[in-house]
Amino acid sequence: MELTSLRYFKAIATAGHMTRAAHALGVTQPALSAAVKKLEAEVGAALLHRTGRGVEVTEAGRVFLAYAEEAVRQAEGGARAVRELIGLERGSVRIGAGATATEYLLPPVVSAVRRDHPGLRFGVREAGSNAVAIAVLSGELDLGIVTLPVDVPGADGLARTPLVEDELRLIEPQGASGKRSEGFRWRELAGQPVVGFEAGSAVRGVIDAAAGKAGVSLNYVMELRSIEGIKRMVAAGIGAGFVSRFALAQGEGRVCREGKLARRLVIVKRRDRGLSAAAAEVERRLLGSVGKR
Repeated sequence: MELTSLRYFKAIATAGHMTRAAHALGVTQPALSAAVKKLEAEVGAALLHRTGRGVEVTEAGRVFLAYAEEAVRQAEGGARAVRELIGLERGSVRIGAGATATEYLLPPVVSAVRRDHPGLRFGVREAGSNAVAIAVLSGELDLGIVTLPVDVPGADGLARTPLVEDELRLIEPQGASGKRSEGFRWRELAGQPVVGFEAGSAVRGVIDAAAGKAGVSLNYVMELRSIEGIKRMVAAGIGAGFVSRFALAQGEGRVCREGKLARRLVIVKRRDRGLSAAAAEVERRLLGSVGKR
């Protein structure tokens, strides 16, 4: 049963006249009559009968009209909902990322999107890169921000869009170094207490690989997920630590003099599934804002 035929029948019932209904709809009267005949054949009963002044709805037609009106209302409501979704008047975005992105990169982007599109809702999940990639693959998340490489089952199903290069810098307890603005060498950290990211995280892997290449095994005395937690523990004198440049003020932290301690952050999404208008807008804003930093 076609929605157009239901609209035609509703218009005829409202106008009480075939010619007036045809004029209001912008169709020919024969087309209108053909649509009604098709409806009557489908329901198995006459829906209209002619009078000297036009047409009237039969008893069967009155019963059917209520359902036809509801069907038209539901369809029009669905069309409005889709237009609102496409127009970013409503919708939701589910994003996953590690500590750096959730604490420093996403907040200004989400704020800007919400300011322009207040009807959108966000779900942000803070997790390690592998967990985020798996959640994107399963459809639990629309977008993810992860550290390369992505090494999870089914990773070929992820599209990767370069976002930004992040440099990791050494921070130390107050007074631990008289040359805090200068770079460091790995041998300086041999045997020294270090407050680090939890084992198995992507950023921990970057740090340990660089230290190992220099022949140094770092002495981790504490492991955390939170960047702010690491900064506070370092400030309390527990040990040195490594955090993203995005978590530090200009010129703060010591860079590695034996090769840049860097990682690549990328946006991941499923290759086989297009983004919603809301998710695509967030991706666009991320690339336009974070990608320039």
